[in-house]
Amino acid sequence: MDLLYSLIDFVLHIDQHLVEIVNEYRTWTYLILFLIIFIETGIVVMPFLPGDSLLFAAGMLAAQPNELNVWVVILLLLVAAIAGDSLNYSIGKRFGMQVTKFKLFGKQIIKDEQIAKTHSFYEKYGSKTIVIARFVPIVRTLAPFVGGIGRMKYGTFLTYNVVGALLWVVGITLAGYFLGNIPLIRDNFSKVVLIIIVVSIMPIIFEVIKEKLKKEA
Repeated sequence: MDLLYSLIDFVLHIDQHLVEIVNEYRTWTYLILFLIIFIETGIVVMPFLPGDSLLFAAGMLAAQPNELNVWVVILLLLVAAIAGDSLNYSIGKRFGMQVTKFKLFGKQIIKDEQIAKTHSFYEKYGSKTIVIARFVPIVRTLAPFVGGIGRMKYGTFLTYNVVGALLWVVGITLAGYFLGNIPLIRDNFSKVVLIIIVVSIMPIIFEVIKEKLKKEA
């Protein structure tokens, strides 16, 4: 339970934690950011790591003098996001559903219903799911994995992987860079993160409601 609370605190106050990381690790911060995004997108059992909020916070911090360089951040996290999805695709293609049985503290990390929802995304959006999923927590981590299981052609996957990474990393990081210094946003960062999370999971909520209405009809 302590781990869960620590994770929630890290996500909601990632701007403060990122400042602490920069102060302590300086240039190594770039590697830390790279690894978080790479693991969040590349390891199917790690969908709980911060993604959107980390990009936004990194952009905010890069807007401060003598802190992170925004273009180095964008370049490194682009590579991390593309490489992460490619690894996840390979894991799905090589090992399939057996990976989802992995347990942490006796609990299965990836739920069957999460896989089912990701499948429904593929049924609705096809290969474009790889792009759309970039902006949806959990589905972002599961989409390339399910693509690998489904044996999507790697050339097709890579195209959408790169396009999705560009839109996600560049878009959210620059949003943090240009909007992060607005007092209303800077002083209410945890609320901004919650808004980002809610907006991101709206497609999942919409799909759940639609499926429920279908069953009741």
